[in-house]
Amino acid sequence: MKRMKAKIAYDGSGFAGYQVQPDSRTVQQELMKVLKTIHKGEIVQVVASGRTDAKVHATGQVIHFDTPLSIPDSGWLKALNVLLPEDIRVAEIHEAPEGFHARYHAAGKTYRYKWDRSQVISPFTRNYMVHIKQRPDLVKMQQAAEAFIGTHDFSSFCAVNTGVVDKVRTVRRLEFEEHGEELHMVIEGSGFLYNMVRIIAGTLMEVGLGRKNVSEVADIIAAKERGAAGKTAAAHGLYLENVEYDC
Repeated sequence: MKRMKAKIAYDGSGFAGYQVQPDSRTVQQELMKVLKTIHKGEIVQVVASGRTDAKVHATGQVIHFDTPLSIPDSGWLKALNVLLPEDIRVAEIHEAPEGFHARYHAAGKTYRYKWDRSQVISPFTRNYMVHIKQRPDLVKMQQAAEAFIGTHDFSSFCAVNTGVVDKVRTVRRLEFEEHGEELHMVIEGSGFLYNMVRIIAGTLMEVGLGRKNVSEVADIIAAKERGAAGKTAAAHGLYLENVEYDC
């Protein structure tokens, strides 16, 4: 039995999220369906570095699965991409180191959040960026972002329905990039709580639009109360860009 590690990308627009759900189309479901075909009816479990919500995209999600089949990496790449729907692609695949686990061995993740500052958003990008009609103050957003760097209790930036007890996480990088009319927030850290990136994005956008002050952000973190932070930014602007591993 071999364990295969794959880097995948998917357009989250047509999915109810990554994880299998009853009566819903999910990324995990599509992957398992294809692997079942390749394994002639045998169910193959697929483990990802973490779940993504409905409408959230990925350019660098990592998965693993176990297989008794002796197929070269190039064969796996071709077979999976031929059988998978067009909104999921396998970018690379190879045999994983012994004991590798896509979720438990993840040492860090990078997410990207995209806004479109155009006066009129293109119908071709409406599912991939969030339109903002008022131009935000990027200087203030970057100043406010500095408060997130380091290790903090991020209870203020976690969905209230999570069962996670330990809400301490480390953010290593949080910066903004401008690409024409697109504004991107790039955040890298040890790991992220449920909705944490989207709540940070929503809060920083409120700073940029003058609805919150730069000085408030440190107090919001210290409050450890979800109600203190801004709104959760829309899911379709979020991308899982990279997963880091030490092994």
